Amino acid sequence: MAWVVLILSGVLEAVWASALSASDGFRRWRPTVLFFAAMLISLFGLAWSMNDLPTGTAYAVWVGVGATLTVAWALVTRQEKASLARIGLLVVLVASIAGLKAVS
Repeated sequence: MAWVVLILSGVLEAVWASALSASDGFRRWRPTVLFFAAMLISLFGLAWSMNDLPTGTAYAVWVGVGATLTVAWALVTRQEKASLARIGLLVVLVASIAGLKAVS
């Protein structure tokens, strides 16, 4: 169950990172509210999963999932340009996350 909570918390990390960008320096209220709500839930999920998982592994997976999904969202919404190198590095990041799960 800790892994499920951790992955969902990583997804919420991507949500709050994207909402932070959309908040325009906290000037737009909807993305700002989404940012704070997603961040709070994401951090609680990370903290809860650290009760069962090693801190380094949990943090690396949380950041990796969040970073991967944040970049993927930016590519889908065309805020960033896709390149072979960028996509290849995301694949390596996802493989590293899977590897950490495999050895835990």
